[in-house]
Amino acid sequence: MVRYEDIAAQAGLTAVNVSGAEKNKQYIIETTGNGVAIFDYDNDGLPDILFVNGDRLHGGGTSTPVLYHNLGGLKFEDVTAKAGLTHTGWGQGVCAGDIDNDGHVDLFITQWGQNVLYHNQGNGTFKNETEERGLASPKPRWSTGCAFVDFNRDGALDLVVAHYIEFDPATTPHPGEKSQCEWKGLPVICGPRGLQGETISLYQNDGHGHFTDVSDKMHITTPKNYYCFSPLVADFDNDGWPDIYVACDSTASLYFHNLKGKGFEEIGVESGVAYNDEGRAQAGMGVAAADFNHSGRLDIFKTNFADDTSTLYSNEGANSFNDTTIDAGLAVNTRYLGWGTAAIDIDNDGWKDLILANGHVYPEVDSGHTGETFKQSRLLYWNRRDGQFFDLSSLAGSGIAAAHASRGLAVGDLNNDGNEEIVIVNMGEAPSLLKNVAPPLGNSILIRALTATGRDAIGARITVTANGRTQIDEVRSGGSYISQNDFRLHFGLAKATVANLSIRWLDGKVETISSVAAGQIVTIQEGKGIVSKVPYTSRRP
Repeated sequence: MVRYEDIAAQAGLTAVNVSGAEKNKQYIIETTGNGVAIFDYDNDGLPDILFVNGDRLHGGGTSTPVLYHNLGGLKFEDVTAKAGLTHTGWGQGVCAGDIDNDGHVDLFITQWGQNVLYHNQGNGTFKNETEERGLASPKPRWSTGCAFVDFNRDGALDLVVAHYIEFDPATTPHPGEKSQCEWKGLPVICGPRGLQGETISLYQNDGHGHFTDVSDKMHITTPKNYYCFSPLVADFDNDGWPDIYVACDSTASLYFHNLKGKGFEEIGVESGVAYNDEGRAQAGMGVAAADFNHSGRLDIFKTNFADDTSTLYSNEGANSFNDTTIDAGLAVNTRYLGWGTAAIDIDNDGWKDLILANGHVYPEVDSGHTGETFKQSRLLYWNRRDGQFFDLSSLAGSGIAAAHASRGLAVGDLNNDGNEEIVIVNMGEAPSLLKNVAPPLGNSILIRALTATGRDAIGARITVTANGRTQIDEVRSGGSYISQNDFRLHFGLAKATVANLSIRWLDGKVETISSVAAGQIVTIQEGKGIVSKVPYTSRRP
């Protein structure tokens, strides 16, 4: 059915990730790793890849992100310096969005220190415009995940940023110095428990790409009691307004319900997504949204720490979720420490499957006789179409079986052949690019939605109906583990050769397009209908 192989080296993705010391890590900042973004920065129709880098505590200060330009045919070229991505610092996550509606997608990179807004100049280069855009922080903070979101539906992308802990190496204990700096009898890095938590920030766009911190005004600010990682933006209650879920580490996760653009209410506990079904806070890392059971509502999937399972929250409507992890067959693995994740239709049958990147935080487990390993294989769950998932990992090829200390993950159709590839950040190593090299199964369609101004329509909901089955998804910034997927939405169609499309734009207007052929990339612009149709390239790797 599927056979994933890692073709990163052949594709030219060779840059080694920097994440503190390779061994003998002293602080938690060295363990959280980095995100990855798939986005088309030059509008040539081929998605490019950006990898965020951390740094070194001693002898550092030289790390930059790495931008790979897609040359076609799954070949990439390092254009970091040429593109002007020269800012150094301890990077964490990344999200993409066109902040000034000029048709060129911009980048926001979170850091331990000062975050960075790279404005796309439209000529293949970026310019650091953090301060002039109002996104410089009054003091250094440790920011993690981010997402662009038009929370008030005014046509301008706002920005939500998660923060992890208030971290200062000078005041943080070393491994083994305190009780919270031990794990299974081993001295390990301290945190997050025992360290000061953080909160969430929301920046409102004035319509011209300048931002103002409205966290307090919009009731996004929480007490600094949370260790926040990955925001996930979606209209979870089908009211037409984007909500924000945040996976938190070792504390309750957060769910901000959008009050029609006038503010947010945090209702994670009431909605059933703050804890698992045992009422226990988990160590949440990565998140994905999908309608896994074709209910017409977006569910939430979250990865967690070792000695636990990932969590599936099934959306029952009206801001009510149930933890269905066990019923769905997703409680079969407990020895993995999960990070990046995505809903991906691996066989184009119209049902979303799940990919997870894993890796421990403590290198000491390799020699600590705990029965665990620092590098871990990936997990691939196939949607059985009956409410349950099957662990396909052992049958899915060498790219899934390979062990790495992985963190960020993003998916996108990198060679425009109708099947999505998987890009994964590996700590201290080159990344992985997983390609399904098995014979293609089923038809599909790839949809790019653009606003009237020509930017990716973040927040738009696309409905696809084929052979009597309806699927939904939304154009999304951020997600996974502090990463960014391709804005184009992939829908498997099984044996169907045509599909009916419906798009609910963020202003609430709905456009319907009938009888669109499978096997192509369809670009739809608000008010104009289909503006481009490009057939897939060869479906062989």
